[in-house]
Amino acid sequence: MLKAGVFGAGHLGKIHLKLLQQSQRFNLIGFYDADAKAAAEIEKTLGYRYFSDPQELIDACDFIDIVTPTTHHFDGAKKVLEAGKHVFIEKPITETTEQAEALIKLAGANNLKGQVGHVERFNPAFTAVKDKIDSPMFIETHRLAEFNPRGTDVPVVLDLMIHDIDAVLSVVKSPVKQVSASGVVVISETPDIANARIEFDNGCVANLTASRISMKKMRKVRFFQKDAYISVDYLDKSCEVVKMKNAPEQPDDFAMILTNAEGQKKQIYFDNPTISDNNAILDELESFADAIELDQTPVVDLKDGAEALRVALLVIKHFNQ
Repeated sequence: MLKAGVFGAGHLGKIHLKLLQQSQRFNLIGFYDADAKAAAEIEKTLGYRYFSDPQELIDACDFIDIVTPTTHHFDGAKKVLEAGKHVFIEKPITETTEQAEALIKLAGANNLKGQVGHVERFNPAFTAVKDKIDSPMFIETHRLAEFNPRGTDVPVVLDLMIHDIDAVLSVVKSPVKQVSASGVVVISETPDIANARIEFDNGCVANLTASRISMKKMRKVRFFQKDAYISVDYLDKSCEVVKMKNAPEQPDDFAMILTNAEGQKKQIYFDNPTISDNNAILDELESFADAIELDQTPVVDLKDGAEALRVALLVIKHFNQ
C-alpha cells in the first residue's frame, strides 16, 4: 500500500481524504491545511491525523495529493518533488506555464511521477467512447453550472472550461493553431461565462462554452468525424455513437437509409457502448498508484496538465480581442 498524504482539507480535499482512506491501495497517513483551527476540527470530527508541519507529512509519505487553492499548487508540489516524493495535483496544475514547466523539469530530474486531476478523463461515459473517437474535425462542448462562490477567485475558464480543454487535447492529436474567445463578467471579479474557438493545425475546430451562472447544470460534448457522431453526457454518465456506412444492396425493412446529393445511400446505425458506474476521483487516484507501482506514465501527466493550462491561458488572453 502506498503511504498517502493530502495538502488541503476544503470541500474537495475532504472527498480525497475519504476516498484515500477507503481504498485498499493506500495507507492514508494524514493531512496538512494552512487553517490550523479548521484542521483541528476536521481531525476531531473525522479522525484524520493533522500534521501542522507539511514537511513532516511529506517525509512520512510516498506521495502527496495536493488539493489546495491553485495559488499554492506550485510551492506545495515543488516542496514534495524536492523531497523525492511523487505528487498528485488537482487541476489546474499551477497558476502559470512557467511554474508548470519547472515542476515537469524537477519531476524528470528526480525520476518522480506527477499526475493532474482532470477527472473527466475518468468519467465512464468518456472512457466508454474514447477509443471510438478517431480524428474528429468538429467538437462542441457545453459546461454549465449554477452559481457557487467557491472557485470564483479565478476565471470560469480555469474553474470549469479547463476540463473540456484537457479532454479535447487528449483526442485531437494536432498542435493548436489559433484561439479566439469571449468572456463576460456578470457577478464575479473575473469572467463568469466564456466561449472559445480553438483551431488545430489538422483543420479540427473545437467550440467550447462554459458558464457558472446558469439556471441548470450541463456537461456535454459532441464529436463529429468522418461517418460518425459521438456524444458524451458527463453529468448523466451516458453516451451515444451514431455511425454511417454504405448501405447494402438490399437493406432490411427497419434500416435507416439516407441518400446524399450525389445519390449515394448511407445506412445509419447506433453503437451504444456499455457504461460501468464508477467513482472517477477514486479511479484517477488509483490509476496514479498504478503509475507509481508499475513505473508507467500517468494517464494525465504533468505535461498534459501544463498543456491544458497553456491553452486555457491563451483563451483568457484572447477574451474580446
